[in-house]
Amino acid sequence: MSRNYKFHNPDGVYFVSFAVVEWIDVFTRNDYKDILIESLEYCQREKGMEIFAWCIMTNHMHLVFRSINEQKPELLLGDFKRFTSKTVVNAIKENPRESRKEWLLERFKKAGAESSNVKDYQFWQHNNKPIELWSNKVIFEKISYIHNNPVEEGLVYFPQDYVYSSARDYAGEQGLLKGVILAR
Repeated sequence: MSRNYKFHNPDGVYFVSFAVVEWIDVFTRNDYKDILIESLEYCQREKGMEIFAWCIMTNHMHLVFRSINEQKPELLLGDFKRFTSKTVVNAIKENPRESRKEWLLERFKKAGAESSNVKDYQFWQHNNKPIELWSNKVIFEKISYIHNNPVEEGLVYFPQDYVYSSARDYAGEQGLLKGVILAR
């Protein structure tokens, strides 16, 4: 594995991407995306996660963040992924409108059975591909990539039109997630 794909600097700003197992489109329902938003808010408020940019797509998420409370960034991200994994799976189980419930749970159960460190359901793929962002130029390149992801996927024409991203914040509007630190 490349040296770039590890959290080497505990004080660094990192770009991470992580996907649902098998790239399953789970985040087509706002209820499930809202769980991620609430968890990000909790991590900001209680765990010292500074968020510079984020975007939730149908089957993956992008994040530019830094850990400021002396917690290793990989542990902070691991806590976020563990909590959201359990919470989204439970939301799927309890959602009477989820037409794909059995199929989704079967896929997550199968992925969990194939993993050595998952007890029941595996929701997220294990890799995060963290890349430390070492300059303002690189930070802005990653933020641009994140914000243009919904445009590239044909979901919106303009980045700020996609609600589940920090692009609105960078366009001078208030986005869904409060407290996003705008990179300057």
